[in-house]
Amino acid sequence: MNVIVTAYNPNWPALYEQEAQAIRQILGKELIAIHHIGSTSVPGLFAKPIIDIMPVVVHIEAVDPLSAQFEALGYEVMGEFGIPGRRYFRKGGDNRTHQIHIFEQSNQYDIIRHLAVRDFLRCHPQDAKAYGELKQQLALRFPQDIESYCDGKDAFVKDLEHRAVLWYQSR
Repeated sequence: MNVIVTAYNPNWPALYEQEAQAIRQILGKELIAIHHIGSTSVPGLFAKPIIDIMPVVVHIEAVDPLSAQFEALGYEVMGEFGIPGRRYFRKGGDNRTHQIHIFEQSNQYDIIRHLAVRDFLRCHPQDAKAYGELKQQLALRFPQDIESYCDGKDAFVKDLEHRAVLWYQSR
């Protein structure tokens, strides 16, 4: 997978909302909330142009029988994909455009950490700038190596997530 980091695109919220509408139709009454997360949800932040979407559902097991409907939208069904309790879907193959991370409402740990990072970066422009600069540097250094790109930002992201969760919970 090519690693491409671009300047913030003001069309990303509309791309999120378009996809969220289709997801709402699939999940129906099982859906409690749906959030735009990840770097494309932070105005001004440099990002890989992949829209991350986090639906929160009543029962995670209720998502599994809906896999064919996600596939009909062009998503690849990935199961938990390394995060217990999550249902992960990705769209676009090597030129990924969207990722869905579905969590059950009882999984407050994963829900809060995603929302905390998003909201923290929205409210702390210096941290967002530092994160964007790191991603740009890593993309230039590892343009064909997504694993090295991810490894290069791992320590920064862990520290960011820790600070963001503390900030989020103190509000």
